[in-house]
Amino acid sequence: MRVVIVTESFPPDVNGVAHCALQTARHLVDRGHAPLVVAPATAAGTGPDAQAPCPVVRVPSIPLPGYPQVRVALPSRRVAAAITEHRADIVHLASPFVLGVRGMAAAARLGIPAVAVYQTDLAGYARTYISAGEATAWRRIRSVHAAADRTLAPSSAALHDLEAHGVPRVQLWPRGVDTVRFRPDLRDEALRRELAPNGEVIVGYVGRLAPEKHVELLSGVCGLDGVRVVVVGDGPSHHTLTEALPGAVFLGRRTGDELARIFASLDVFAHTGPFETFCQTVQEAMASGVPVVAPAAGGPLDLVAHGRTGLLVPPGDAAAVRDAVGALVSDPAQRAAYGAAARAMVEGRTWAAVVDQLIGHYADVLAARKLVAA
Repeated sequence: MRVVIVTESFPPDVNGVAHCALQTARHLVDRGHAPLVVAPATAAGTGPDAQAPCPVVRVPSIPLPGYPQVRVALPSRRVAAAITEHRADIVHLASPFVLGVRGMAAAARLGIPAVAVYQTDLAGYARTYISAGEATAWRRIRSVHAAADRTLAPSSAALHDLEAHGVPRVQLWPRGVDTVRFRPDLRDEALRRELAPNGEVIVGYVGRLAPEKHVELLSGVCGLDGVRVVVVGDGPSHHTLTEALPGAVFLGRRTGDELARIFASLDVFAHTGPFETFCQTVQEAMASGVPVVAPAAGGPLDLVAHGRTGLLVPPGDAAAVRDAVGALVSDPAQRAAYGAAARAMVEGRTWAAVVDQLIGHYADVLAARKLVAA
């Protein structure tokens, strides 16, 4: 199949949308398909995409006001031209909102089927950033996804949200995890001594440092005896979080094998964001053999088996986060058991297996179009 992946974000961006688009392209190539990626230009311009396994077309973009790490595509004819020139059989819209809308419109004009992948809780972000606009965000989501032949939701919670807001033709498509890169045997005692020189239990957060992630909920964890909080990531909330999390170690953005080594060297992984449609970092922690504390909302509901691989807590409850982490800190045997169960749970969730499911969705959509045309 010839596939055009129109994505709102792509490496070198570091986020769930970019990572999923990259892995999808990589495994489509491995399966003998021919993907092309269309993505916003990076801040550095439109230089070579060294990580990309396939051609990448970059569309002019501007930084999102107040959050310059996020780029927003500008109107461009390059999207339709790229789809046409690639002779696409199907268009894959990754988290469509701005660039994806143009991709959807181009696919419709050209009579090419489209699959829309829902990945970002825009309604939740609207509540966080503007204290309003949730209904407007859902109207936008419904409008974009209703035009697609099929919408793929990453978790049961996301699927139910979409259906409840009138989005048609929704099916489940989860995310894979690199179980070779993220694995328990990368635990590094030298790194642990560097991060926790007094032998503290290391509790880590990995992700964007932005208001919607509510990393400040780890403030109570910072006050636990014998605990060192380690924060990996960057974003607009960095400065305020250094004040809110006294004693925490901030490592900035880390990627690749270095990130995998950090994950494996944690004792507990704590995620705090309530708006995750999936939550890839939870899955990477589990692959690393690390027990997880996460909100009982969104994607983590599918990922964390409460009382077996980690603990789920009420969203937004700092005391519950502190108490759950404290329970794991005080019980090394339970941490070990949860971590082993977490690794076992995700071992079959490889990107190859997940992209095979995606190819099945593509095939179903193409077959349905042929039936309609017959």
